[in-house]
Amino acid sequence: MSLMTVGQAIVKFLDNQYVELDGEETKFVDGVFTIFGHGIVVGLGQALDQNPGGLRVYQGRNEQGMAHVATGFARQHNRRKIIACASSIGPGAANMVTAAACATVNRIPLLLFPGDTFATRQPDPVLQQLERDFAPGVTVNDAFRPVCRFWDRITRPEQLMSALVNAMRVLTDPAGTGAVCVALSQDVEGEAYDYPDYFFEKRVHRIRRPRPVREDLDTLVDLISHSRRPMVICGGGVRYSEAGETLERFCEKFRIPFAETQAGKSACHSSHPMNLGGVGVTGNLAANSIAREADLIIALGSRLSDFTTGSKELYGHTKIVSVNVCPFDASKMDAQAVIADVKAALEDAEAELEKMGYVSGYKDEIERAKNTWEREYDRLAAYRWGENFEPLINARNPESIDDYREATGGEITQTSAIALIRQIIDSDAIVVGASGSLPGDLQRMWTTDEKDSYQMEYGFSTMGYEIAASLGAKLAEPSREVYAMCGDGAFLMLHSELVTSIQEKKKINVLLFDNCGFGCINNLQMSNGIGDLATEFRYRDGEGGLNGGMIPIDYAKVAGGYGCVTYTARTLEDLKAALEDAKKQSVSTLIDIKALPKTMTDGYGAWWNVGLAAVTESEAQKLAYEGLCENRAKARKY
Repeated sequence: MSLMTVGQAIVKFLDNQYVELDGEETKFVDGVFTIFGHGIVVGLGQALDQNPGGLRVYQGRNEQGMAHVATGFARQHNRRKIIACASSIGPGAANMVTAAACATVNRIPLLLFPGDTFATRQPDPVLQQLERDFAPGVTVNDAFRPVCRFWDRITRPEQLMSALVNAMRVLTDPAGTGAVCVALSQDVEGEAYDYPDYFFEKRVHRIRRPRPVREDLDTLVDLISHSRRPMVICGGGVRYSEAGETLERFCEKFRIPFAETQAGKSACHSSHPMNLGGVGVTGNLAANSIAREADLIIALGSRLSDFTTGSKELYGHTKIVSVNVCPFDASKMDAQAVIADVKAALEDAEAELEKMGYVSGYKDEIERAKNTWEREYDRLAAYRWGENFEPLINARNPESIDDYREATGGEITQTSAIALIRQIIDSDAIVVGASGSLPGDLQRMWTTDEKDSYQMEYGFSTMGYEIAASLGAKLAEPSREVYAMCGDGAFLMLHSELVTSIQEKKKINVLLFDNCGFGCINNLQMSNGIGDLATEFRYRDGEGGLNGGMIPIDYAKVAGGYGCVTYTARTLEDLKAALEDAKKQSVSTLIDIKALPKTMTDGYGAWWNVGLAAVTESEAQKLAYEGLCENRAKARKY
């Protein structure tokens, strides 16, 4: 037996957790990220100070930010390694709720230890306690319940054992992973208990590859063998199953094209002859045109979100077979569910289809679709400011471009910048993003043949994830360059862990696209006949509206104050020089890219269902609503 506090027991337990996949064993918990407050520092904090064991302690600047670092770290490790996060009671804990939701939506393991109120209730209301007169046991940490896969509150020391064992069960479950919250009553953190030694023994959590049962395999093979134009959707499950090479071999052997979701990109080579690129609302012309004509969709490890399916219209009435370790995801859109690990299912199906001599009925459609998209890519890459310049997005307020140029002097188009960045940075560099128009442009335009080099959080699309998760990716793979692809709106929302990157001496590169606003949502507004209310960064004018000149912000000065090497790029020549010089730096960098609004890519045949007003005085809005109704009628209902 070992007499120790709850905080000390947590540290010792976490230090002895391992995972195993395909016989390879990995230490599961790298360390603990924390911002110490009164509700955590003298309990768990004391334990980490006394003896952290093999755990590294990281200092955060914002609780949401540090939890995003942990999410980016776990994602880059394909969910086989985590950093736990600990915060004080109240606002520190509440700050992590957004990050918890982000991790759960994206199926990424995230372990949270928020401080909580006193179990004894003696000092109630303790500093930062949220009192509820109808329920004394409810605290801020109850807000984690709907966004976590597992939730518990420790009010007695002995409860810790079952809580942590269950936490590990969920965190290492490919089908059920996400955020885990173990709330720590702050008085109990320091209480002692005689824990049995077997609680601290090394635990190896085996990540299994469930093979499809015979009936599911027969169904999968039968559907494919009777299909002439199948198409595969490569989702995040392909990446986490490490099934990229298996998928490429499968598709090449049977001549089946595959398209990528945001989570699935970089599991396979962009250059593979069967790879069509991104699919759906943020997909490209090649993938969406093939998807619309497919007679079978083979969804591999995908949640089939509205962006992936074009709000169930792009291939909403096509037969779908879905391979997924999670039954909930596998059954979406009335798909024929195959509950299995992606790699295992592909291996078994490949053997059966090979016996049949199956090959799809595609002739030159795949090559023609890819060639058409390559020509469009060349157009986007060559898109420049000039005499005959026209916005890529149908702009109802073209004067905003003139206002922007007057405020910033910028003349870079977003699509040409992305093409240039791809050309200059290292081939194995990792790009990270989450929100705004950049994820759409990147899913369409970004190509990579390097495994796990694209980390786009587009399940929760969390503004502020970009910079923090880039640090997480860098901590996971310190030998690779990491680039945060970030809009100005997201930077303003959360960039605190840029300071942590300086502290840790882990260089990240922030590519900040400044278009003076929330450009993606501005496009959504105006394309549906709505004004540009509160989506451009403008001064308030004399009439009380937000219609004054655009607000010029020098983001390079902000990051320079933190100790980053910074650049401002107003032309492509500026950007090229900055990218080249940034590669030579040893500390974090920021390039303030003055990117013209309305110069991002637009849709390529996929529709997005949004809640437009059914009653309006605007003719443009009435027309948009009519189009919405037409598409809703064509889309699958569930």
